[in-house]
Amino acid sequence: MDNNTNKDRPKHESKLIALDNLSLGISIVVAVCIGFAIGYGLKQWTGYTWTLWLGLSWGLAAAGLNIYKAYKRAQKEYEGMENDPRYAHRAKYGDKSDNDDD
Repeated sequence: MDNNTNKDRPKHESKLIALDNLSLGISIVVAVCIGFAIGYGLKQWTGYTWTLWLGLSWGLAAAGLNIYKAYKRAQKEYEGMENDPRYAHRAKYGDKSDNDDD
C-alpha cells in the first residue's frame, strides 16, 4: 500500500461511509412518517379518508426516491472498479469461479 494514498483519505472515512448508509435507513422511515403525518393532517382538515392514503403514498414515493438516489450514488462510486486490476477478472467473467460446485 502506498502511504501517499492513505494521506489523501480522510481519517474517519469508514465511519462516514457507515453513517451515510445508516442515513438511508433513517431517511426511509422519516419519509414515510412525514407522508403519514401530512395525510393525517389533510384527513383531519378535510374530513376525507382518502387524503390519509394520499399522504402515505407520497411518503412511500419519497422513500423510494431516496433508495433510488442511494443506488445511483453507489453505482457511480463503484463504476470505476472494473478497471482496477484487483477486480478486473470478476468484471470480465462474473462472480463464479472455476471450482464452484453449483
